[in-house]
Amino acid sequence: MTLYIDPPTWPGHGRLWSHLVSDHSYEELHAFAERLGVPRRAFERDHYDIPRQRYADAVRAGAREVSSREVVRLLHAAGLRRRKGAVWPGGSRDVQPGSLGN
Repeated sequence: MTLYIDPPTWPGHGRLWSHLVSDHSYEELHAFAERLGVPRRAFERDHYDIPRQRYADAVRAGAREVSSREVVRLLHAAGLRRRKGAVWPGGSRDVQPGSLGN
C-alpha cells in the first residue's frame, strides 16, 4: 500500500497542482489526505488535487514521486480509475458518492 503523487504541473485557479492517488483503496487515500490536513473537497473522482505549495509535505509524509503517466497507469492497474463524466451507482455524475460534504 503506497500513495503516489505526480509533479505539480497542472494549472488551475492561478496555481499549479499535483494529483495524489492510492494503488490500494480510496479509504487509504482519504486517510492519508486527512493526516496531511487536505480537505475532502480536494478529492475529485479518483485523486486529491494538491497545490504545489503542499507537494513537499505529501512527499515527506510518504507519498512516492511518480510521473503523471504513472499515476494513470497505477489507477488503472488497481481498478480505481474513475473517468470524468462517468455515471456512478445511483445516477450521480463525476463525483464518487460520499466524497462531498466532509
